[in-house]
Amino acid sequence: MTFLRIKELEPQQIPLITQWARDEGFAPGVGDVEIYRHTDRQGVWIGWLGSEPVGCIAGVKYNLDYGFVGLYIVIPAHRGHGHGQALWKHALNHLSDVSCVGLEAIDTRIEDYSAWGFEASTPTTRWQSINPQPCEQDAISLPEGMSIQSGEHMASTAVQIYDAQRELSPRPHFLADWLSHPAGEVLTLRDQSGGCHGFARIRPCFLRAGQGWRIGPLLADTADLAGALLQSFIQHYSGVILIDTPGLNPRAADLMTKLGFERQAQTMRMYRGVLPTVAMDEVFALACLELG
Repeated sequence: MTFLRIKELEPQQIPLITQWARDEGFAPGVGDVEIYRHTDRQGVWIGWLGSEPVGCIAGVKYNLDYGFVGLYIVIPAHRGHGHGQALWKHALNHLSDVSCVGLEAIDTRIEDYSAWGFEASTPTTRWQSINPQPCEQDAISLPEGMSIQSGEHMASTAVQIYDAQRELSPRPHFLADWLSHPAGEVLTLRDQSGGCHGFARIRPCFLRAGQGWRIGPLLADTADLAGALLQSFIQHYSGVILIDTPGLNPRAADLMTKLGFERQAQTMRMYRGVLPTVAMDEVFALACLELG
């Protein structure tokens, strides 16, 4: 019997993992896996049988309060042999000193994860819109003194503070890489004093066939402001647009429906440990399902 060796992900293996995620229908964004690895250099692994890579998993620590498990894949030809459980145990061991660990579960895995101490929270919904072509529409309505600007025109510190006050845990290293990546575009909502009232990123992603766009994160003071950021993207990007909304903010689903997005799939957000007490009512879309 050949035993699974689990090794840290190396840069040259990133295209392989990205292709696996694409094959699974995860719709990975351009540059996503590289950012996962950089967020926690010891938190993304590949499982090997001899010289053959057969699976991967991420168990990323944001800090000692919060971590996340994702990118959990065993290629079809090697499923059913315990390799997935070996990867799973390895990730949980890495996160053993973290107060709260989250993940996204498909329906058929909720019971399995419950046996490991994870509890169901709320459903996460993937939405899709197919935009035939970019089109200039009516001017986007904003409160007086508010404007939508490219992310490069707002100090990164303001965006970091805005995010840290609304997400489950501060994530400065991840967010800095996420928002500065050259693929796609970042938009911010700012007032005349330079204060941040919301931000969002759109990036190209790999569909099973072809390419599309994923929007996330999307944070804003109100649903109307979140809608303004979304409308700005819709006016300028064509093709398949995907967005993942958290169940902890029910207004996000209302916004997606209002803007013509259609439900595509759902997963269940699950947690083990002490969940940080942060309201998510100003988080309208998640950055990615793989890192929460």
